[in-house]
Amino acid sequence: MSIITKKSEKFLEKYLNNASPTGFEAPGQKIWLDYIKPFIDEWEIDNYGTVYGIINPGMDYKVVIEGHADEISWFVHYITDDGFLHVVRNGGSDHQIAPSKRVNIHTKKGFVKGIFGWPAIHTRGGKSKDPVASVGNIFLDVGAKDKKEVEKMGIHVGCVITYEDEMIILNKKYYVGRALDNRLGGFCIAEVARLLHENKVKLPFSLYIVNSVQEEVGLRGAQMVADTIKPDVAIITDVTHDSHTPLVDTKKEGDVKCGSGPSITYAPAVHQILLDLIIDAADEQKIPLQREAASRATGTDTDAFAYSNGGVPSALISIPLRYMHTTVEMAHKSDAEQVIQLIYHTLLKIENGHNFKYF
Repeated sequence: MSIITKKSEKFLEKYLNNASPTGFEAPGQKIWLDYIKPFIDEWEIDNYGTVYGIINPGMDYKVVIEGHADEISWFVHYITDDGFLHVVRNGGSDHQIAPSKRVNIHTKKGFVKGIFGWPAIHTRGGKSKDPVASVGNIFLDVGAKDKKEVEKMGIHVGCVITYEDEMIILNKKYYVGRALDNRLGGFCIAEVARLLHENKVKLPFSLYIVNSVQEEVGLRGAQMVADTIKPDVAIITDVTHDSHTPLVDTKKEGDVKCGSGPSITYAPAVHQILLDLIIDAADEQKIPLQREAASRATGTDTDAFAYSNGGVPSALISIPLRYMHTTVEMAHKSDAEQVIQLIYHTLLKIENGHNFKYF
């Protein structure tokens, strides 16, 4: 029986369909907070928009479970005299997928619709002259005759741009849409809070359910909130690459596949005793695990938490994802369910004042 309810999926759909670009996460954070409020005792928001709910506040021992809320996007960078808009990245936006995409340009007047234009195949001059999409040549068309009309629409340099795309469920088993990286992680930690509440679990520590901002531009939200909370333990959830799709090198990216369970990472920032606790929880609950290794940084908020406050025992649980940083990111429903279960059962194994010293 699925632990993800129809009500939960309605929340996920609403959460994913809402735009929350890096630096402008507030609308999505409100949706997320409204969902978890019945399951928590207190909540806080920091100066840059990271939101966290607290269960059993006031305890000396603090445990964090965390995901990040922001999605990649674009900024208006330059407006031509003819009324076309050139862009720069806000996070790791993929220029190759941009041509022919529909977008929303965020202005004080609301969304302005636009499209990433591209020359018709008939006009491109054949293979030797065929242009290749790059950040320098992709452009937006908002149907304006000139720069003055663009500005009357409320568009200016610095307006943020997100793709117009909505979540679907593919073949009854895959969540598909933009920003599964990493609002699917935010969904999973919200579901952990729901399960703790519904099962009337009394934790022996304070649990912080953290939805951080600005991960896509350098783990910035996690850096800030780690210093605020000063946790004793942090369990991070993010996405990782499914390496079993065409054009992906499994040997290079690691052997991870959607539908085969959560992936755990071995890395310098990952605390081995905490990771062993997670593995024990998986073994006890018969949750399948996949494994990855990161030679230096994990590239996730795990690094920010691990190296904060003199060192915080931290670990990473990842959801396999296809087509990361596109509008058709895909994640298997069973992987999301198992990530929720794994975090939930790991929390049940952590004791008040749990000692993560190596010796």
